[in-house]
Amino acid sequence: MDSSPTNKRFAQDIGVKFPLLSDWKRKAVKDYGIYNEESGYGTRATFVVDKEGKIQHIELGKTAVDPSGAYEVCELLQKKSPAKP
Repeated sequence: MDSSPTNKRFAQDIGVKFPLLSDWKRKAVKDYGIYNEESGYGTRATFVVDKEGKIQHIELGKTAVDPSGAYEVCELLQKKSPAKP
């Protein structure tokens, strides 16, 4: 739900090379079921989505700030994928 510039800076700070979603209008947090109506904020979360668009891993809460869990899942997904010729 942070702005695009805030997400860009956060990505630089933690060293990720992929873009982070800015959900300024709260659509994604509502669609993914992590929006708290009372507080007006979404639960911090990291979703790992495979090449077919299926969610393979969800990290919720404070640990979602650390990308190492997502990296581990991505490595496992790569190992499960058939080798390319």
